[in-house]
Amino acid sequence: MSRKPRSKLWLYFAILVFATIFAVFLLITLLWFALYEWNIIEADPRARHNPVLVLAFSSILLGTVIALFVGKLIIRPMQNISNAFDELSKGNFSIKVPENQCLMEIREMSKRFNAMTYDLSHIETLRSDFVADVSHEFKTPIAAIEGYATLLQNHSLSSEKRDHYIDKILDNSRRLSTLSGNILTLSKLENQEIVPGKTEYRLDEQIRKCILMLENKWEAKHIEFDMELRRQNYYGSEPLLEQVWSNLIDNAIKHSPFGSSIRIAIWDKSEAISVSVSDDGDGMTAEVQKHIFEKFYQGDKSRESEGNGLGLALVKRIIDLCKGSIEVKSAPGKGSTFIISLPKTNSISSTA
Repeated sequence: MSRKPRSKLWLYFAILVFATIFAVFLLITLLWFALYEWNIIEADPRARHNPVLVLAFSSILLGTVIALFVGKLIIRPMQNISNAFDELSKGNFSIKVPENQCLMEIREMSKRFNAMTYDLSHIETLRSDFVADVSHEFKTPIAAIEGYATLLQNHSLSSEKRDHYIDKILDNSRRLSTLSGNILTLSKLENQEIVPGKTEYRLDEQIRKCILMLENKWEAKHIEFDMELRRQNYYGSEPLLEQVWSNLIDNAIKHSPFGSSIRIAIWDKSEAISVSVSDDGDGMTAEVQKHIFEKFYQGDKSRESEGNGLGLALVKRIIDLCKGSIEVKSAPGKGSTFIISLPKTNSISSTA
C-alpha cells in the first residue's frame, strides 16, 4: 500500500523565510562595509544602532518583492480553480485547469478537480440518457393506448375488434405500471447500501412460489420445469429476492421456445449458496452479454414489446446489495444460464 506523499509546503516557506533574512542581512552588511571602506558613508557598520533601520527597510522591501512573486505563484492557480468552479456551477462539465503547477499541493488539487469534472460529465451523460430512455419507454405505450382508444370511438366496430383493442389497452397499461414500478424500485435501491427488513425464510419455497405466480405465462407456451430445489433457509430481504427470481424466471419464459424446459437448481458451495436458472432459448452473443445489466438495454429487439429493459438491471442491483454476484453463461443457439451466488454468511444451515 503506497503512502500518501507528505506536504512540503511548510518547508518551502521555512526555507524562503530563512533565506530572505540571511540574504538581506548578508547583502546589507557587505554593502555597508563596502561603502564605509570606500568612504562613501561615514557610519561605521560595526556600530550597533546604525544598520537597524536600513536593515529593517531593506528586509521589508525585499520581502515584499518575494511575497509578490510567491503570491503570484500560488494565487494565480487558485484563481484559475475558483473560475473553473464558477464554470462548473453553470453546467460546463468540460472545464479543465492546468496541472503543470510548481507546488505539489496545487498540482494535486488541479488533478483532483479535473478528475471530478470528468466523473460529473459522465454522470450528467448517464442522467441525460436515463431521462431520454424513460421518456421513450413511457411514450411508446402511451401512444399505443391513445391509438387504440381512438379506434374504440368507432361505434361500427365488431365485438372481436373491440375486445382486441381493449386487450391492447390493458396490456400497455400493465406495461406502464410495471415500468413505473421498476423505475421507482431501482431508484430507491440505487440510493441505499443496506438491505432492510431481513428475515429467515425458505429460499427453495420462495422460488417455487415465483414459478406458480407465472403459471399463466409458462402454461401458454407448454414449458416444463426441471427443478433441483433442496431445502435451504436464508436470512435476507424476502421481498427483494422475490423480485430477483420473478425477473429471472419471467425472462427465461420469454426467451424459451414452445414446449421447451427451464432448469432451476440450488446448491451449496464452500462460501456461498448458488442458484441457477437455465433456458433453451436463442442465447446471447458476447457483445449482448456485456450490456444486459444496463438500464433499458434490450439485446433482442424483436421482444421490446414484452419488457422495458429494467428487469436485469434491478436484479443486478439487488444482488449487489446482498453482497452477492451474478454471472451469465450463454452462446447463440445454446440458451442462457444465470448463476446467482449469495454469501453463505447470510444463510442458515440447510438440511436435505
